[in-house]
Amino acid sequence: MFDKLMQAQQMAGEAKKRLAAITVTGSAESGKITVTADGNKAVQSVTIDEEFLKEADKEQLEELLVIAINKAMEQAENVSQSEMAAMTKNMLGGLGNFFGNSQLI
Repeated sequence: MFDKLMQAQQMAGEAKKRLAAITVTGSAESGKITVTADGNKAVQSVTIDEEFLKEADKEQLEELLVIAINKAMEQAENVSQSEMAAMTKNMLGGLGNFFGNSQLI
């Protein structure tokens, strides 16, 4: 049992490394604001079009930043869930037919 726990911790660490290497983006206002994050939901950069920045007011900029960040976080969450599902499937694969397909005598 302890070995399985250690294996799970190792796999989780490996998944976190893979997620760190994945880049996701969220944008607003047709790409005038772009947020880049990794699969661990860490924001890596924010890019704002210079012309848009000159024209936008503070409230508009704040609203669009929130939209772009939320889009990037949603993509990161989707990637993370996929990675964790694959990891869980690999971990539980060793159980085989433990819960299902057992034959009653």
